[in-house]
Amino acid sequence: MIGLLALLAAATGESPSPSATEVERFAAPEAHQGVVADKRYVYAISNSQIGKYDRRTRQRIALWQGDPRLFIHMNSCSLLGTRMVCAASNYPNVPQASSIEWFDVAKMQHVATRSLGPGRGSLTWLDWHDGSWWACFANYDGKGGEAGRDHRTTVLVRFDRNFVEQGAWFFPETVLERFAPRSSSGGAWNADGLLYVTGHDRPEAYALKLPAAGSRLEHVATIALPTPGQAIAWDRANPRLLWSIARETNEVVASELPKIAR
Repeated sequence: MIGLLALLAAATGESPSPSATEVERFAAPEAHQGVVADKRYVYAISNSQIGKYDRRTRQRIALWQGDPRLFIHMNSCSLLGTRMVCAASNYPNVPQASSIEWFDVAKMQHVATRSLGPGRGSLTWLDWHDGSWWACFANYDGKGGEAGRDHRTTVLVRFDRNFVEQGAWFFPETVLERFAPRSSSGGAWNADGLLYVTGHDRPEAYALKLPAAGSRLEHVATIALPTPGQAIAWDRANPRLLWSIARETNEVVASELPKIAR
């Protein structure tokens, strides 16, 4: 797939995208929405399930199962200390409503929740960075969308630790074109100071940065990935190792990303 992207870029005269290098892949039935990983374990995420896998043996050692009536659409998660923090919504129901769910990864138990209710869209990902929560509220052209909004109204919101809004930004037009007709399914800040996001279907990630002025993020680079969109998370042990999922085959995938100049 990555080689094909490079050939197409050459044929159209465009500069080829830098490519991620796949280094690990294994099956996990819960890998339908997202994945996170620490030094010892990989956690595969679906709407209402989280599977915990031993990184060495690739065997599942624990499974959390939530009530599908309460956990309708868990989109993505991130690790913060001993807690897993997950973005959830009521997709494809409308009006759109969102919540944040916390889990104890040692006990594999749900420990806290915060309802965000209706608002800017459906919460698809949440990340803690630079003393703030960064949340993406997705909007869609069709299924799961609300009248008067489409993918172009997808927004990144910065909250303080108490979820008081500190700022908000639209995504770059060049990235929105790649999202259409869906939205951003994954996002995570990297140690290099860039925000890496994915769409719903395309096998690529977009490196973004905050603008010097205005309310639209800047598009720094597009990186070809071995998996199509969905949620992503950086490896806790390797700052350039990105985890993603192949949802059609229910696999978790780790890829080494090249360094991106800001």
